[in-house]
Amino acid sequence: MSVASSVLVPYASYLRVYEPLAAFPEPERSHWARYARRPRTPGAQEELRRSLADLLPTPPVPVPVPVHESGEAFVAHLDGVVVICPWRTRLRGWLALEELVAEGYPGPVLDAMLPPVVRAQVAADHERWLARNPDARPWIRTAVWQVPVRWFALFGDEDRQYEPGVRKGGAEDEAGPGSGDGAGAGRAPVLRYRTTMAQARRRLARTLRALRESIDDGPMTEGLIEVGRWLEEFHPRALVELDFGGLVHVVPEEWLAEERSAAQLAEGIAALRAGDGEAAGEAYGRLAERWRTIRDLRFAN
Repeated sequence: MSVASSVLVPYASYLRVYEPLAAFPEPERSHWARYARRPRTPGAQEELRRSLADLLPTPPVPVPVPVHESGEAFVAHLDGVVVICPWRTRLRGWLALEELVAEGYPGPVLDAMLPPVVRAQVAADHERWLARNPDARPWIRTAVWQVPVRWFALFGDEDRQYEPGVRKGGAEDEAGPGSGDGAGAGRAPVLRYRTTMAQARRRLARTLRALRESIDDGPMTEGLIEVGRWLEEFHPRALVELDFGGLVHVVPEEWLAEERSAAQLAEGIAALRAGDGEAAGEAYGRLAERWRTIRDLRFAN
C-alpha cells in the first residue's frame, strides 16, 4: 500500500475562503482558470494525504515546510461562477510552526522537536519570503480536535450540508467528487457549511454587536474580531466554507446527523439581543460542552 493511501487523516476542521478568478492578479489568474478546467481536481482528502506523506520523506527533513509553494487549489462554484481556494501549503507550514513555538512548550521539549538552528533557518526563510510577498495570507485556517465556536457565527443552519457515509463494499461504494479516493474504498461522511462572504460578514457583525452590547469583551469577542479581519482580506463575492474534515472519523454518524452548532449559537445570540442573559448562557453552555466532549477525545486511548 502506498504512503498516500495508507496515512491516517488528522482530526482537524477547516475554515476556507474561495475567491472568484477576478480576485487574482495575472499570471496567477490564468493559471487558476486553466486549473479549474481540468476534468478532475484534488479534494480535501487528497490534500491531507499529500501533506502527511510529505512528513515521511527519505531521507527525513527536520521541518515539514515545502521548498516550493503548491500550485494546487480547491475548486467550487458560487452562483455559476468558478471560485478558487489555493492550498498555499508552504505558507501554512510556516504559520503552523509559528503557532507551535508560541504554544509555550518547555525549552528542552521544543529544542528536541525543532532544534534552535532549524527554527532560526525557518524563520529567516519566512522573513525573506514575506519581504517579497507582503500581502500574503492563507485561504485556509485549521483547528485540531474541534471546530472553534466562533467559526459558527459566520453561518446559518440553512448553510449546513450533510452527506452520510457509505461503507466499503456497499452498493454505492465509491468516492465522492474530488475526494481523492478510488472506487471501492467507501466514503466517509461529509459535514460542512457554505455561505457567501457578504452573509458571513453580516452575521459576524451582528454577533459582535450583540456581545459588545451585553457582556464585556472576552475570548469570544477577540476571536470574532480576528476572524473578521481575516475575512476583510478577501473578495466580497467569495465563498466561505467550514469543513468538519477529519473530525467525521472520530465521532459517530448519529452525532454528525444531529449536529446543529450554528443554530445553537444563533439561538444564544438571539437571546442576548432580547436581553435574556440566562437563556443565552444556557445555549452557549450546551454548545461549549458539546465541543468540550470532542476535544477531550484527543486524550483518550
